[in-house]
Amino acid sequence: MIYKILDIKSLLELYKKGFFPMGENSHSENITFYKPEKRFIIPIKSFHIPKRLFKEFKKKKFELSINSNFTSVIKNCAKPRKNEGQTWINKIISNTYIQLFKEGYAKSIECYYEKKLVGGLYGIHIGGCFFGESMFSIMNNSSKHCLLFLISILQKNNFILLDSQFHNPHLLQFGAKEINNKEYQKVLKKGIYESCIFPETFNIDKSIYILQLLSHKS
Repeated sequence: MIYKILDIKSLLELYKKGFFPMGENSHSENITFYKPEKRFIIPIKSFHIPKRLFKEFKKKKFELSINSNFTSVIKNCAKPRKNEGQTWINKIISNTYIQLFKEGYAKSIECYYEKKLVGGLYGIHIGGCFFGESMFSIMNNSSKHCLLFLISILQKNNFILLDSQFHNPHLLQFGAKEINNKEYQKVLKKGIYESCIFPETFNIDKSIYILQLLSHKS
């Protein structure tokens, strides 16, 4: 069976210019590229950590990993959400990002509870930028734990941009905000030329230590 995917080289070039793709719905093969006038970003250096969530994170209730099950993460992200109807992750999007993962551009964070995958997120890494695509949660706060883990990784490795694309009220608690396209392009153009490493493993105690320093600043 031949699976349709987007051209990888062209897609990466579009990311560098501020575009990102979305499917019309899960059954459609139509792909639209977006470049919003206002961009929703999550600040890395001034990330706000809710105290109750951080207290839970420090208890190590979940096991967190990097790139351990990318395919399952994107499959779970593609499932319709409650009260949201159809998903924008169609087969073309899914197959494209699995290929991006194989080529080292897409990354995932997984959250396990008693060896079961209960949360995760994925996105694209270019230079000093991480373009967050989607996340899912089966247990309460599991995707939020993935986000905290991601922030500690980006902070440790001097990333300068965490792009969350469209406004999401659930992310406001972390200090997320909208910036205009002119400001976004300025950060983007700087970020894509950085040489930041996204590691294959990251110690949870190191993550807690980094987040502790951030919590004192916020």
